[in-house]
Amino acid sequence: MFTDVAVVFEAIGATTMVVGFVIALVLGIRSLQRREGGQTAFSVLRNTLGAAILLGLEVLVAADLIRTITSKPSIEDALILGIIVLIRTVLSMSIQIEIEGVVPWRRALLRSGGQLLGDAVARDAAATAATKAAARD
Repeated sequence: MFTDVAVVFEAIGATTMVVGFVIALVLGIRSLQRREGGQTAFSVLRNTLGAAILLGLEVLVAADLIRTITSKPSIEDALILGIIVLIRTVLSMSIQIEIEGVVPWRRALLRSGGQLLGDAVARDAAATAATKAAARD
C-alpha cells in the first residue's frame, strides 16, 4: 500500500516539473509579448523553471522517504536513501543559488520551490495588470 503512495508522490513530483516547464514557457512568452526584452524573458523562463524543478525535487525526496520508511529496514536502503537525498539537496541548493544569486544561508528568509514558483506567477500577473493599465491610459 505505501509503495503505491510513494509511486503517487513520484508521479506528482514529475508532473510538478512538467507543469512548471509549461508555466515557465508561458510566462517567458508573455514577457516577450509585453516587449520586456529577450533577456528579461529568458530570466523569467529560467527562474520559473528552476522554481518548478526545486518544488518537484522536494516532492521526490518525500517519495524516497516514504519508500524507505515503509520498506524492510536495511543498512543498504538507508545508505541509498542518504545518497539520493544528498544528491537532490545539493542539486536543489545549486539551483536556488542560481535563481537567487545568493547562498541559502545568507538569505533572511528561507524560500521553497513552491514559494518561488508562486512569486513568478504573481510577478507575471502584476506585469500584465500594469500593461493593461498603460494601454487604457
